[in-house]
Amino acid sequence: MRRVRFHAHGGPEVLRVEETESPTPAPGELLVRTEAIGVTLPGVRRVREGTAPLPGGLGGEVAGEVLALGEGVTGFAAGDRIVGISFSCAYAEVTTAAAFTASRIPDGASAVDAVALVRGGHVALAALATAEPAPGGSVLITGAAGGVGHLAVQLARLQGASRVVAAVGSRDKTGFLRDLGADEVVRYGDDSWGEPVDTVLDGVGGEILPRALTAVAPGGRLVFFSSGGGTAPARELLSGSRTITGLTMARFAQTRPELYGHHRSELWRLFAEGRLRPAVHTALPLEEAAKAHAVIESRTNLGKVVLLPRTAPTRPVSR
Repeated sequence: MRRVRFHAHGGPEVLRVEETESPTPAPGELLVRTEAIGVTLPGVRRVREGTAPLPGGLGGEVAGEVLALGEGVTGFAAGDRIVGISFSCAYAEVTTAAAFTASRIPDGASAVDAVALVRGGHVALAALATAEPAPGGSVLITGAAGGVGHLAVQLARLQGASRVVAAVGSRDKTGFLRDLGADEVVRYGDDSWGEPVDTVLDGVGGEILPRALTAVAPGGRLVFFSSGGGTAPARELLSGSRTITGLTMARFAQTRPELYGHHRSELWRLFAEGRLRPAVHTALPLEEAAKAHAVIESRTNLGKVVLLPRTAPTRPVSR
């Protein structure tokens, strides 16, 4: 089988396609023939900036057909179509996925739908649940056109936000975000982001974090789920009794399992009803993983970037 790995940190050019044997599922894992693979900003950052031992394979979202079950796995069978997380090497024609992250793909949904919807939707719903916005409150979302952000814009609106502000790097994304329900679209470099909001969801971090904090109204909260780090000025917290709460999905799923499970059902329900639209910016062959990373690094994507193994069924890409 083919997989994509990297043997040195750097830009997209360090990704290499290799031929190797299929893995064997460990206890608690599913062996999956991948049909679609999600490309994420944290994954791109790991290749360029990470400190993990090398050589390394990238973990991430995968969707496809179950080939075999590892020891102790129940509730799944060979032939099931699932979406889940691979912690070893997601960029591969066959990989392993942790069974506790997996869920079945409903009839009528594709593998591409699944990787564009489930993980990003989980993060967006977890961020909103952590923020606990008041009904009718206002929300600003950074990275609003990305894989998580474009779902968060829609979900904030569906949950009753009276004002949804999308923060992005380029005005070119305005029409896309307004179509998804954003009331306002601001650029990171704008002098003003408008009136402060009750809640900020920040998935960008870095130099954006301090600016995002100034967009929080007194008494409001910023939920931070970025892999990019950042430093928050304490004076902004003190001056307006603002709050920052960090979010990691591993801890959220472990500490709030019932809500995590409810979110999974809710995502598929809203998708089936046509009320939540996962957007796919581009779907590229597995061997073009470097190109996929370049798209993410350029910050030009409108929605999800997906890789398709050669064996995966094809489908039209839509937004």
